[in-house]
Amino acid sequence: MNGYAGRVLRVNLTDGKIGIEEPPESFYRRYLGGNGFVGYYLLKDMPTGADPLGPDNLLIFAAGTLTGIPIAGAGRSVVGAKSPLTGGYGEADVGGFWGAELKRAGFDAVVVRGQAPSPVYLWIHDGKAELRPAGHLWGMKTLECQQTMRAELGERRARTALIGPAGEKMVRYACIINDVKHAAGRTGLGAVMGSKNLKGIAARGRATVPVADAGAVRELAKYMREHWKDRSWTMHELGTVGGLNGLNAIGALPTRNFQDGQFEGAEKISGETMRDTILVDRGGCFACPIRCKRVVEVIDEDYQVDRSYGGPEYETVAAFGSDCGVDDLRAISKANELCNAHGLDTISTGMAVSFAMECFENGLLTQEDTQGLDLRFGNAKAMVELTRQICERDGLGDLLAEGTAEAAALKRLLFTSKGSLSLCTSAARGTAKPWDMPSPRRGRTTCTISGMEAWLEIL
Repeated sequence: MNGYAGRVLRVNLTDGKIGIEEPPESFYRRYLGGNGFVGYYLLKDMPTGADPLGPDNLLIFAAGTLTGIPIAGAGRSVVGAKSPLTGGYGEADVGGFWGAELKRAGFDAVVVRGQAPSPVYLWIHDGKAELRPAGHLWGMKTLECQQTMRAELGERRARTALIGPAGEKMVRYACIINDVKHAAGRTGLGAVMGSKNLKGIAARGRATVPVADAGAVRELAKYMREHWKDRSWTMHELGTVGGLNGLNAIGALPTRNFQDGQFEGAEKISGETMRDTILVDRGGCFACPIRCKRVVEVIDEDYQVDRSYGGPEYETVAAFGSDCGVDDLRAISKANELCNAHGLDTISTGMAVSFAMECFENGLLTQEDTQGLDLRFGNAKAMVELTRQICERDGLGDLLAEGTAEAAALKRLLFTSKGSLSLCTSAARGTAKPWDMPSPRRGRTTCTISGMEAWLEIL
């Protein structure tokens, strides 16, 4: 069957049993892949009312129809579960190489259920799979964990999907980090993985994905390699943050917890400034020549940022930058590094910090609450410190780790939708709106991760 491996891996962590399902062609034609697979298995196999952090929740990793075919844009995959942040449908898309490697290893999806009695990781390779002990990996940050897993597997090119300490501590917006720098960021799926005592999944495969016309695929790939600069040079040169100045000009840059749509320090955190100061390389995804990912490095008396963790994308820069009133790219990059190392969604984390800053400026949080931290907008060091506290569930960070809606229930100041807070580019003339906020039009919403009434009823 063209485009697919034709097999789905089923893993029960409670009893350690692993099985292989071979769905019929009709399944693939109906659900296609990615979030289609996620939706199918959640509705079919997960009990109604399942605790998002309990053994009945499913955690599903799924490749798309084109994933693993060597053309630009074919490196993406999706992770899904019932969200511990919203209690509804949880989904996170991710780029990089892991999804392609999964399909090359012989599987279109992995469906995980149950809870392991002790930490484990899953090793998938060339059509086979096994669970391995991960007690020695528990507590490790993502870079150290990946290096250790690759060494003991003897596969330096194994691709990894990992949680860090934030997922282990079940921060409700912990994420899953692929190869240290690609994040399946939204809806708290790293917390689900941590609740299952699953530290990570490593994949390595050498198969090719079957296609109907290999010659045509090669021609398309060649065309993309030869012509991508015509349309995508700016994305290569400046990355996703290249649009920040433009958004600021039209009043669409989230600023100071969405109180404004323009930031006076925008130029200092722009893609151009990043390129000219801390950018040391560019990274990319499977089969894509554009290489839009940022790789930054900072070595000075204030901050040290390891280039191994990549660099901040637009939404990270806006979350830790303009939305916190911070115009220091070094501090923003440090917060990004902390999140990638600990496995934390940069968007939700930045929103939690900016929320706390607005609470502080309005007297709803005091320095007694913050353990002496001066949380006024623009305090870069305080932003980095509170990010660390959330990563480690320390101090005020322990409350914020439960999600901004939980904190709002106590402090009565937040702009949320179904418990989730998200960054966007819809600020206009001083009024910003998260993607999660429902549209004024009945039955419409501006984001796929919430506003899904049917899902909330079913789950």
